[in-house]
Amino acid sequence: MRAALRLAARGAGRTSPNPMVGAVVVRGGEVVGRGWHHAAGEPHAEALALRDAGDRARGATLVVTLEPCSHHGRTPPCVDAVRDSGVVRVVAAMRDPFPRVDGRGFRALREAGISVEHGVLEAEALRLNEGFVTRIREGRPFVLLKLALTLDGRTAVPGRRYLSGKRALREVHRLRDRMDAVLVGVGTVLADDPQLTVREVRGRDPLRVVVDTEARTPPTARVVRARDPQRTMLLVGRDADTRRVNRLRQAGVLVVSMPRAEGGIDLERALRWLGEQGVNTVLSEAGPRVASALVRGGLADRALFIVSPVIGGDGPRLDGMPEPRALRDGATRRLGEDVLFEGYLS
Repeated sequence: MRAALRLAARGAGRTSPNPMVGAVVVRGGEVVGRGWHHAAGEPHAEALALRDAGDRARGATLVVTLEPCSHHGRTPPCVDAVRDSGVVRVVAAMRDPFPRVDGRGFRALREAGISVEHGVLEAEALRLNEGFVTRIREGRPFVLLKLALTLDGRTAVPGRRYLSGKRALREVHRLRDRMDAVLVGVGTVLADDPQLTVREVRGRDPLRVVVDTEARTPPTARVVRARDPQRTMLLVGRDADTRRVNRLRQAGVLVVSMPRAEGGIDLERALRWLGEQGVNTVLSEAGPRVASALVRGGLADRALFIVSPVIGGDGPRLDGMPEPRALRDGATRRLGEDVLFEGYLS
């Protein structure tokens, strides 16, 4: 199962709206087939592992990180491929929460005379697919909130473009590669003109999402002038200035009108809209204002703080918290001179 989970993780940031899934076929104590889901619309992990195993799948055990699907989607049902392969036993890490599966896959396998066991390394499988599970159960993506801070809790240092060092910057770009979308507020766009692309490591660029209530993003901003502007989404208030909105649309980006809430657009509705587009995971690189609103609204699931050894920073802090929040299952790491603190907020 650990091997299957490692295979599944190769699809991070690439399978949405589908989950990440890995599978291995085991016969006589030997792995004879391997597969993982590469992207939506492509063959599922089970089909690839069984194809890799070929005739050796007969009488074997299929170990898979998620319940095999039992419905026709963009690919045929995996339970059909499992049944036809001659596999006699299926071991799964977790049940699929998607309503069209959710136990039906296991039931179909048992009706075909295949032994089924599930719950092996279930916690690890849930952690791997926390984005997919959150979207299915809560209707919005899983949100990882990242903030770079000084020792006194500030978010900028005068005269420095990047608060964090090179190793921390590479870690952020690694996260961008593994997440479906990266989200910032318009304040970040106006102050830093970020590209929100993956450059420090090899990878693919996430969707770029800008929370911009008044449509203040300049058409000359780098997120607008990207080589693929259609992968930039600007979330604006329904009453934003029509001329500014039209200029941005003419630049090729997707401008989406959102209802307002106190202090800006309704972030919960914005995240639900992203979930409706099949976005499983969001990395928030927004500043303290948007970050605070995400935490206050119970919309941030995990936090990652990169603290630099600097005192006397500038800029706002996280504020407006109704009560102190402790990070659950926390961990710390050194990233060069910086220290990373991370943990769950819920």
